[in-house]
Amino acid sequence: MSLGDEHEASGGYGGTGHTRTRLPDSDPYGGARRGGRSSSRSLVTVVGVVVLLIAAIAFANRGGDDSPSTDASGGSGPEAAPTAASGERPVEGKTGGIPTGYAHDEEGAQSAAANYAAALGSDGMFNTSRRHEIVQTIADPGAVGRLQSGFDADYSADLLKKIGLKGDGAAPAGSTFVNRTLPAGTKVTSFNDGEATVEVWCNSLFGLAGEGSTNPVTSGWFTVTMKLSWSGDWKVLETSQKTGPTPVAGDNPVSGVDEIGKAVKEFGGFTYAR
Repeated sequence: MSLGDEHEASGGYGGTGHTRTRLPDSDPYGGARRGGRSSSRSLVTVVGVVVLLIAAIAFANRGGDDSPSTDASGGSGPEAAPTAASGERPVEGKTGGIPTGYAHDEEGAQSAAANYAAALGSDGMFNTSRRHEIVQTIADPGAVGRLQSGFDADYSADLLKKIGLKGDGAAPAGSTFVNRTLPAGTKVTSFNDGEATVEVWCNSLFGLAGEGSTNPVTSGWFTVTMKLSWSGDWKVLETSQKTGPTPVAGDNPVSGVDEIGKAVKEFGGFTYAR
């Protein structure tokens, strides 16, 4: 679920950690957009872009240097996880709208963790029947009851009321509810044929887009840790969550409620693959 400081889940993002939801005190939409920066700031930005382009061109034209990079102490520096597509089909199909049927390897485990993080961080979790469907689709058979009872406690009637939702998780008339999790990357921390632990770094969108909303749509960053088991497919045993890593906020002007609501309805999600 999308994330902040006030809603503390007994089961975390399902299992052993904590899931929280920040409810803003005021409406940042305000009707007017944030003003632009000074011309000097723009000039600095342009100069910075030019410098980066020159550096990139110089790097690309080095040619023939296959020696490994080293850090200041002379040792090899840490290698970034590959981000290029593997070329393998990420899943065989979908169950209940959730991608399923992953490869029995590290890449498959990472793909599963990313897609399951997106499902557990969706607006469907605020509706009881849809939440049960999600959990029963992604959970290990032995963990279904534990995870489902934890999530049921998390998404209580009191929480829905506090956010401004109806009892079935629907937004009030004239508003659009937004709860979307966007995986930015994955990392395997342990792996064998039967189990895998994967960290998923995520961005999130959460809130109510509507005039007069006291819970406007905000973004956040968090990392979900998923312990998965293999039983013909990767399934969730337990999950936990922590805040960050969080980058510096950009300089984009804040969009109005109509633009946000329209974007949520028109832009669909993805099937994530490692």
